[in-house]
Amino acid sequence: MAVPKYRTSRSKVRMRRSHQAMASPTTSECPHCHEIKLPHRMCLHCGYYNGMEIVDVKKKSAD
Repeated sequence: MAVPKYRTSRSKVRMRRSHQAMASPTTSECPHCHEIKLPHRMCLHCGYYNGMEIVDVKKKSAD
């Protein structure tokens, strides 16, 4: 069984892990209300997806 002869240095470990960073999610603009949303999902602000109202989103009332 292969066993490393020397300990891998901190520099080598960090160079290897440099490509494992989290990527920011892709966003798109809602064509109905122009808010930022995730692609292929309904807009959380207006409730529209693919030109159709999926969910009736009520405005919050200031009580």
